[in-house]
Amino acid sequence: MASREVSGAAVKGLRAGFAGEVIMPGDPAYDAHRSVFNAMIDRRPAVIAGCANAEDVARAVRFAREHGLEVAVRGGGHGVAGRAVNDGGLVVDLRRMNAATVDAGSRTVRLGGGATMGDLDRAAGAHGLATTGGRVSTTGVGGYTLGGGSGWLERKYGLTCDNLEEVELVTAVGEPVRASATEHPELFWALHGGGGNFGVATSFTLRLHELPAFSFGLLVWPSEAGPEVVRAYRDFMAAAPDDVGGGLLYLTGPAEEFVPDRLVGRLTCACLLTYAGPLAVAREVIAPMLRLGHEGELLADMPYAEFQCLLDAPPGYRNYWSAEYLAELPDPAVQAFCTRAGDMVVPSPSQHLLLPQGGAVARGAADHPVPWRTAPWAVHPLGLWEDPADDARARRWARGLRDDMRPWSSGAVYLNFIGDEGGDRIVAGVGADNHRRLAAVKAAYDPDNVFRLNHNIAPAPAAV
Repeated sequence: MASREVSGAAVKGLRAGFAGEVIMPGDPAYDAHRSVFNAMIDRRPAVIAGCANAEDVARAVRFAREHGLEVAVRGGGHGVAGRAVNDGGLVVDLRRMNAATVDAGSRTVRLGGGATMGDLDRAAGAHGLATTGGRVSTTGVGGYTLGGGSGWLERKYGLTCDNLEEVELVTAVGEPVRASATEHPELFWALHGGGGNFGVATSFTLRLHELPAFSFGLLVWPSEAGPEVVRAYRDFMAAAPDDVGGGLLYLTGPAEEFVPDRLVGRLTCACLLTYAGPLAVAREVIAPMLRLGHEGELLADMPYAEFQCLLDAPPGYRNYWSAEYLAELPDPAVQAFCTRAGDMVVPSPSQHLLLPQGGAVARGAADHPVPWRTAPWAVHPLGLWEDPADDARARRWARGLRDDMRPWSSGAVYLNFIGDEGGDRIVAGVGADNHRRLAAVKAAYDPDNVFRLNHNIAPAPAAV
């Protein structure tokens, strides 16, 4: 979209009474506020509305419509496609709205639309509580939850959307709406995986669970041990209790004390085992994985909120991600997964991930528009690298892994794990029948498709 000029008088009108900050090109803070997690994204919005409350959000949406500006919504800014910013439009920046208020009696937390996982985890953890959150602390709660919400605790507590009690949002005409099981129930259903298509979410209320202890193990092998380790991990997870989470991954051996020098900077195979309980118990549960001859080991009790920060990727890297959800993981699929790891950009923070589902994920509400919950496994090439010369190689690796896994695919996909991969993948992310139902909800709440910078579902009235 071509850059637009917005008159000084118009901006002055927006700023009048605006509780947050309105940022324009040329302002000292402009470049910092337009940057997102994926360093491949370089877009220049005409206006950045740093909102402090829901009324700011409503005013920003109305301003954008009055002046013909495309609307982008920014929470954490982690979406790999970079749709949290645009060229020549208006960005509704929610980062100031990051309060996290816990009601320990009802075991709920109310979160501002710009809160991150770190805000959620620290607030809940202070009361010995937690809920499923993203796998790094800097991910925004908003886009993550609206897309379904997959994380380390999902086998124990379900997807984040399974724990959603209420959402407050601003619609495309700048009006506040509260969605819950009893208010706007069809919209509330749509917010369990339908993404940011229906409005700007200004607050979320999530259900919390007791988590008095948390522990983990990170085991490291040379990459050539990968096929044996993956097969053992597959068999281990088939019988593992719901308290066990984590994943199997290939990564660059980090320069950490627990990693042997000969594996530092090399492609390695690692197994992350999380446990919703103390390490003393976890050791017994994960004993089959501890007997596989790993060369590096880190085992620890750790508050969940601190653990969530361990895998935070530093900003400034170029990013490309994709995913495939698997109906089964036979030996040929294991071999294909391991072989493709050799195409990763190494050294880099990239991760070649195999994630288990099952447990509370599979038992969750079948009605929600998250058809990928029934797959027992997901492969997730998560590419991060520095040199633009590696762009083609990183994309080829990610797409190649998807191609390799397609014979065992369930056909569904978690949209938060992918960028712009076309309309068919959006349908696969929510399910064909759900897609038609979501399009009708979209027609009711955003008939002009104002909120289209997302995995977009075009408005279409329900068939009579």
